[in-house]
Amino acid sequence: MITDEPAQNAKSPAACRIDLKVVPGSRATAVVGRLGERLKVKVAAPPEGGKANRAVCELLAEVLGVSERAVSIIAGHGSAEKTARVEGVSAAAARKKLDLEDGR
Repeated sequence: MITDEPAQNAKSPAACRIDLKVVPGSRATAVVGRLGERLKVKVAAPPEGGKANRAVCELLAEVLGVSERAVSIIAGHGSAEKTARVEGVSAAAARKKLDLEDGR
């Protein structure tokens, strides 16, 4: 679900990869919690023109305390199941900030 990745930027101490289940067009934008091995995220943005993907990146950046440029969708651009890469935060730190302390 959340795993460490090698940092691609020398200025970044760590990076992680987060497997997501995204529900676009929701009433609110929020991290909902775990859904199987994925983190469930709802976004108000519609699934068109990359709007939902941008909303996911903005939400993760806000919750994890990194810049929006540090978050990118690396798989699943046109799918509800996505994988995000976050520079500047380790998997352990991401789990803590997302309140997922059991190691997944």
